[in-house]
Amino acid sequence: MPLVKVRTKYQVTLPDSLRRQVRLDVGDLLEAKVEKGKITLAPKSLIDRDIAEGLEDFRRGRFIGPFKTAREGIRALRRAAK
Repeated sequence: MPLVKVRTKYQVTLPDSLRRQVRLDVGDLLEAKVEKGKITLAPKSLIDRDIAEGLEDFRRGRFIGPFKTAREGIRALRRAAK
């Protein structure tokens, strides 16, 4: 198990072997939390709340389409709004 050193400003460098295992890249976000006296870091991605809700609707089958034309899509949206 690799060791890391806490540096000034409490920064640590994650070993390359660990970064590769989780496909971590510069600029990626990590969620930090304390669990049973241990600090855990988990890769996270930010998704706009509206996009997340839309993806959930799609997963649950709450969508209409696909449409061959924009006009066909507009008609379907108008029917669904009634």
